[in-house]
Amino acid sequence: MTERALSATVRVPAKVNVFLAVRGRRPDGYHELVTILQTVGIHDRVRVRASPGLRARHPSHQRASVHFGHDGVTGVPDDHQNLCVMAAHHILADLGIDPVEAGDGVPRVDVRLDKDIPVAAGMAGGSADAAATLLAVNAVLDGGRNREHIQSLAADLGSDVPFCVSGGTALATGTGTATAQVLCRGTFHWVIGMSDEPLRTPAVYEAWDHETPPLEMQPDQVLQAVRTGDPELLGDSLHNDLQVAAFRLRPELADAVDAFLVDGALGSIVSGSGPTVVALAADAAHAHDLAARARERFDRVEVTTSPAGGPSLHRD
Repeated sequence: MTERALSATVRVPAKVNVFLAVRGRRPDGYHELVTILQTVGIHDRVRVRASPGLRARHPSHQRASVHFGHDGVTGVPDDHQNLCVMAAHHILADLGIDPVEAGDGVPRVDVRLDKDIPVAAGMAGGSADAAATLLAVNAVLDGGRNREHIQSLAADLGSDVPFCVSGGTALATGTGTATAQVLCRGTFHWVIGMSDEPLRTPAVYEAWDHETPPLEMQPDQVLQAVRTGDPELLGDSLHNDLQVAAFRLRPELADAVDAFLVDGALGSIVSGSGPTVVALAADAAHAHDLAARARERFDRVEVTTSPAGGPSLHRD
């Protein structure tokens, strides 16, 4: 009987930063951060399919080529610069399988990405996709790696990737790769205003380096707000040091934040490096009212909640 190929799909949520403080540039060129992240109910899907017989339980002398495809969303890299491809190569090597170029007789690992999280939007879309790929490849190849081990692999791929492996609510420090889960009671209601024009994270950090002195904002009030499920306190405490740099690069974002506040949002902020703007509502009805007022200001508006849990894996 011929062994059939196995596949798995991981559905992975986006994130918002409800607190982000930049402490300065490190000697290694990265930035020292203190940030609180929550997943929100906007998801990408990564499906991984492996050639029959390719399993981590017999890793000696194995090799595999990675083939990547996606649903055609503008701005998604198709080559080795795509985080899904990097993640697949990284976990294959960890499992003792050599990533090689495609060729006759070379087993395949096919990675298919379907996106709903916007590209370069400050919502960790690429990081979420990398996390989903790590989890899916591990599952399909019977890798046996636990979440803690996969988070250690994720830290090599980017600052938000370890958080995206676990999801929920977390405090991240260092370059953002050291995470600790945070208790969150209740549900928060958000309006997410998205732009089709991306804002690249390196450009925002460069603007911050040149023009913004480090502040000493602390996350205590935000931690209290999420632990107690207090939307008013969270709205008052939202903070993002990168927001000023994003405003300098895209002045219309400041107007979008102000407009949400004028419309009655409990708080509004740029998510991460932007250009996504998020607004906190008192409840679901309030969120839908804010969204209706905001639709003319953005290319896409979504109503969602946090925290949205972590990645969910389904074996096909």
